[in-house]
Amino acid sequence: MGMASHSQFHVLAVDDSLIDRKLIERLLKTSSYQVNPFFLVTAVDSGSKALEFLGLNDMNEDEERNSSVASHDEQQARVNLIITDYCMPGMTGYDLLRKIKQSSSFKDIPVVIMSSENIPSRINRCLEDGAEEFFLKPVQLSDVTKLKPRLMKGITSKETKSNVNKRKGMEEIHSPDRTRARYKELEVV
Repeated sequence: MGMASHSQFHVLAVDDSLIDRKLIERLLKTSSYQVNPFFLVTAVDSGSKALEFLGLNDMNEDEERNSSVASHDEQQARVNLIITDYCMPGMTGYDLLRKIKQSSSFKDIPVVIMSSENIPSRINRCLEDGAEEFFLKPVQLSDVTKLKPRLMKGITSKETKSNVNKRKGMEEIHSPDRTRARYKELEVV
């Protein structure tokens, strides 16, 4: 989409309940605005729509590997965190978590699962299979505040990566080998 910048942080919120989607969106924006004014939340109502947004719907691992690198990088830059409901019709949040963690393109994106049911075996299974956090509904501002270190990490790691790339470019321009090659034919008088 081209609107993502190195300081933009993008959360994909997945919940079949419109009220819960709006609540999550508001909590995320409220808690994160001070951290990053370029905070973006995209909300979808199902796991399949989340996969579609990420470009993972009906893709097997070979197709994913063969997909264009540009679109992969664009999606990777666009989504920094996924927060999903556990109980949804069609595809559960756990199924979505597994698909994301099986994806070579998106496996490093943190996934947070939320549910209104406090079932320890479900919570443990989600955490063991790669969920960063498991929140009980109704999600509170204090829950979302727990994500601030991840929000900051996402911002600072992108900025650091950008600065490293800028610094690397400057080093290449000013390296002795590059300078000698550029002025090799000049004579000093």
